[in-house]
Amino acid sequence: MTTIRTLVMTALLAGAWWPAVTAAQSTTADNHIAYYERLLQRNPRDARTYHRLGDAFIRKARETGDLTDFARAETALRKALALAPGNAGALRHLAYVFYSRHEFAEAVAEATKALALDPADADTHGVLGDAYLELGRYGEAEIAYEKMMAREADLYSHGRRAGLRSVRGDTAGAIADLQRAIEIGKAARRPSESVAWAQWQLGVEHFTIGELDLAEARYQDALETQPHYYRALAGLAQVRAARQRYDEAVDLYPKALAVIPMPEYAAALGDVLTKLSRRDEARKYYELVEYIGRLGAVNRVIYNRELAYFYADHDRELGAALDLARKELAVRKDVYAYDVLAWALLKNGQPAEARAAMAEALRVGTKDARLFFHAGMIEARLGNRDAARQHLERALATNPFFHVVHADGARQTLRELEDGSRPLTTARGDGQ
Repeated sequence: MTTIRTLVMTALLAGAWWPAVTAAQSTTADNHIAYYERLLQRNPRDARTYHRLGDAFIRKARETGDLTDFARAETALRKALALAPGNAGALRHLAYVFYSRHEFAEAVAEATKALALDPADADTHGVLGDAYLELGRYGEAEIAYEKMMAREADLYSHGRRAGLRSVRGDTAGAIADLQRAIEIGKAARRPSESVAWAQWQLGVEHFTIGELDLAEARYQDALETQPHYYRALAGLAQVRAARQRYDEAVDLYPKALAVIPMPEYAAALGDVLTKLSRRDEARKYYELVEYIGRLGAVNRVIYNRELAYFYADHDRELGAALDLARKELAVRKDVYAYDVLAWALLKNGQPAEARAAMAEALRVGTKDARLFFHAGMIEARLGNRDAARQHLERALATNPFFHVVHADGARQTLRELEDGSRPLTTARGDGQ
């Protein structure tokens, strides 16, 4: 079967966008998939084996980010449920598949069915909380996580609760949860990818508040736990770019893309190449962002947000950016859905509407320099110099390295704000 990853890699190699791509290594998940498929050849009506096969495909998808593995997981899980309709675990895994494909309402529905069968399952409460988190239903997410933690305080529960704490601006609480998740996960010998995910996420929390040394150390930890882990490779690339070690970032981002082509990695690599004035190379990676985002029906849902941010950040296809942002808000309604809508509205010349959307993005207290930057640029466009200054100063105080291009845009706008006699040349919202 031809996968989206294969199509993208073929396009990359045909364009010679980087010199070599190593073949994917066989993993434990691959071995489990092969084993369960052999069992099903002998007994094609074994519901338990279909359930286990679905779980193995989910683990494979988490390792590689290949969305086609979630489709295979769904097929296996539906067969398990057709043979054994009362399988709460299979329903939970199906809910996770929907969540991973950004079908959040469907994830809530399946998790609710699973809890009706097994209300004591901590993992199902966690999946339900994750779906509520993405839908911006933070109070319901908190209730689900509390029930999850009451039943089992393990790697997964601590890791999940960290996400809610982070969104609410409790960075210290998120870091503490992730540290505990890693400690418990190692002691319990949880799957290496799960531990590596927590280590990577801990690195993200440190980077978000500008702690580059700690972020880099945690990304290195993740790579020791799970070699070639694409999230950690991209995290390291971001740190190296923040340290102005651009050549190292240019080396690392393709390694992450070689594992799974993520549009945000291609965009980030393009930005670094732009910083190096290697504009022809940057253009190829910017084209790759659009290629990935539009390749296949699933990608056109999964990557709406990333593509909307990309267009708005780079003043490309601004009408499409606004359309994608509105589609994203229709199904998600978390703080970042409002943020990308605000950014797209600003770029489309609607700063008053952008300000209203930005107020929703900031309402729960998320500490993210990108949000503060967008808020500052909106206020600058409206001519509200004091408010613009406050937001932009907060962006740089939160993380002076938050973006390889936009951090400089924030500084430039602040300089213009300090000279009240000068027009705001960056107030239209470019940041570039």
